[in-house]
Amino acid sequence: MAKYDLTPRIAPNLDRHLVFPLLEFLQERQLYKDDDILKAKIELLSKTNMVDYAMDIHKSLYQTEDVPQDMVDRRVEVVARLKSLEELAAPLISFLQNPSSINELRTDKQYNLQMLHDRYQIGPKQIEALYQYAKFQFECGNYSGAADFLYQYRALCTNNERSLCAFWGKLAAEILMQNWDVALEELNRLREIIDAKNFSSPLNQLQSRIWLMHWSLFIFFNHDSGRSGIIDLFLYDRYLNAIQTNAPHLLRYLATALIINKKRRPQLKELIKVIQQEQYSYKDPITEFLQCLFVNYDFDGAQQKLRECEDVILNDPFLGKRVEEGNFSTVPLRDEFFENARLFIFETYCRIHQCIDIGMLAEKLNMNYDEAERWIVNLVRNAKLDAKLIPSQGLL
Repeated sequence: MAKYDLTPRIAPNLDRHLVFPLLEFLQERQLYKDDDILKAKIELLSKTNMVDYAMDIHKSLYQTEDVPQDMVDRRVEVVARLKSLEELAAPLISFLQNPSSINELRTDKQYNLQMLHDRYQIGPKQIEALYQYAKFQFECGNYSGAADFLYQYRALCTNNERSLCAFWGKLAAEILMQNWDVALEELNRLREIIDAKNFSSPLNQLQSRIWLMHWSLFIFFNHDSGRSGIIDLFLYDRYLNAIQTNAPHLLRYLATALIINKKRRPQLKELIKVIQQEQYSYKDPITEFLQCLFVNYDFDGAQQKLRECEDVILNDPFLGKRVEEGNFSTVPLRDEFFENARLFIFETYCRIHQCIDIGMLAEKLNMNYDEAERWIVNLVRNAKLDAKLIPSQGLL
């Protein structure tokens, strides 16, 4: 199933810290050799300040208590740099941690800068040190501290480019802490900035939108309102164009969201049109299921693709989230996906057949006869459909 793994396509569009949850999932699902995952983690960590974590992984990978000298040297360097940044930012951090001092701040950034300079002798050097300290904390894996300092830095920063970097850092930190409500707010703020900003090149704006959509996957598949949110974002013309231009693999997640979201059914036509246009640049069992069913009316093909969809979902870091219930582990999205996918098959089959053999329909739904009969009876009853079940003939 590694052939359906999108990590190689997704990872280049993420901050390296956001790649770690994906690797953890792949390691748990055993899609790759454990040693390969550990080596990938060490490679990622080599560009961060999480040296202790890298040392632990090295010991686990090579079954030794010894670590390379370059890791030891790197740790000394990180500790020294952290101490230096802390000292530079100390005056401003002390001010920000004092509730009475905070009350002196206004919404006017220029006023704040002048007040800090006049009353506390805090200037651009200390404000820049706060940003560097926050960034360093993030690279050390202290996401909570980084989020707080970046939030405070944004209130003082007058450099638009640096402020934009702080927005990205704050969003990454909230995602990594799984603060989904705050992360969604940060995502929406960042989207407003990206859409309103005058970029030096249209390609830069396109890339920012692509990054934003990739980062949003963490939020949309964990937040209660995420299933509608991903549809709103991904189907917005500028973002849909970005998907078709440089990230067609994101169609997997848009397709899944539309399949499980009954209220957004009318927008399925727009997606299917895009899937047809992009079928030569990207396809997987989820997009092929929709094409088989709604373009080709190929029920046998849809049935086969539906079977393959299960493996895709279970082995996708965003779709295959497991929930522990007592001694059992379930994947809620998988169950919703199959319930709605079967409903698609049933509705489409009914539109082109006046009389339906339940045995044949059970085969199309990947169910046995009794399961299919109960499912159809409940569906007819709940939907108040004008249909009659004839048990003796097994016809609807």
